[in-house]
Amino acid sequence: MLGRILVLCGIFAILPTLLKGHAANMDITLGPGDNRTGYDSTDFESRSISLLQRTGEAADLLSVLKSPPLGLPAIPVPPDNPVTAEKVQLGRKLFFDRRLSLNETMSCGMCHIPEQGFTNNELATAVGIEGRTVRRNAPTIYNVAYFSNIFHDGRDTRLEYQIWQPMLATNEMANPSIGYVIEKIRRQPDYTGLFEDAFGGRGPGIETIGMAIAAYERTLVSGNSPFDRWYFGKDEAALDDAAKQGFRLFIGKAGCSGCHTIQKKFALFTDDAFHNTGLGWQASVGGDSSEVQVQLAPGIKVSVPRNVINSVGEPPLSDLGRYEVTQVPADRWRYKTPILRNIALTAPYMHNGSFGTLKEVVEFYNRGGVPNPLLDPLIRPLELTDSEIRHIVAFLESLTGDNVKTLVRDAFAAPIGDRR
Repeated sequence: MLGRILVLCGIFAILPTLLKGHAANMDITLGPGDNRTGYDSTDFESRSISLLQRTGEAADLLSVLKSPPLGLPAIPVPPDNPVTAEKVQLGRKLFFDRRLSLNETMSCGMCHIPEQGFTNNELATAVGIEGRTVRRNAPTIYNVAYFSNIFHDGRDTRLEYQIWQPMLATNEMANPSIGYVIEKIRRQPDYTGLFEDAFGGRGPGIETIGMAIAAYERTLVSGNSPFDRWYFGKDEAALDDAAKQGFRLFIGKAGCSGCHTIQKKFALFTDDAFHNTGLGWQASVGGDSSEVQVQLAPGIKVSVPRNVINSVGEPPLSDLGRYEVTQVPADRWRYKTPILRNIALTAPYMHNGSFGTLKEVVEFYNRGGVPNPLLDPLIRPLELTDSEIRHIVAFLESLTGDNVKTLVRDAFAAPIGDRR
């Protein structure tokens, strides 16, 4: 018995070293930690990544404020919340602190997962504490510093304010009140002095908590993609022919740049406005099929009668998009144009996560969306060939910034909050 214990102790002693060597051959900064691609194959082997391999390295996040990456404009910073190193470090700590939810299990970073494009590649719509349903897809927060409309329906206008909505929503972090969150932070010894250092003596409060998290989010800026180096940097070798052809289609025949705009010296690939593509209308009044495709695992789906789904599941929540903010009838089922930078990292797509691949998204627009009385006039059948669709996808895949792994590893270096 003693011999077995000694053997096990020896294994556990060298396990971190073995995993570290294994991690050297794996990229843990992009994609889910349990990649199930090929699950339907008889020779599938698990590629799960241990948390011991999830090591981080702090980065100089403030450097992007001094010199934005190629392809992006100067980062707008409100005069009442200048970004400092102390605020950024505090905001990062808050962003990944699970204690900021009611049952101390959920953080902002559990819906906006760093290695999954600061969104969630594994869920069409987000899931809050205790598995509670959230009706929309978790949007990426890459380059969120440039947004004047926040959330899919644009219901908030400043990063300093928006954090309180998920913190208080009963199906997200479920805190009962703002004061509850503030007092919880004040009781944590590891926050002692951090707010005071960052805010000139001011402690945790409704303003300082939002300002700290906003300061961190403003540093998550990513550009200098292969497209940027070709288009703005004039490096012909930075982009292959397929992506170049895709860009020509993007600004030409496909008309994508009508909403995903490009300026002379930079490109945010969004008009920061709201459009009805038909997806929201279809989910609300467009009629449902009698059967639902249920994914059991990647590559494995079964058809289940809708009445069975309805008998065991929560009915889908209604979603009228921008109308819920403005109460203007014409705004029904309009949603904000998403930014396309790093789009290859941020599946699934659309406000409800209904498409798993970029090819599916382009095919949807090629069909002209879903016809409905309020369909945006810019949405129309495109008559793209299969080859042209592949070229547009190649272009979209060229929009990944060169610093995403640096930002992910910096996030890995953040503490996650110990409920003990």
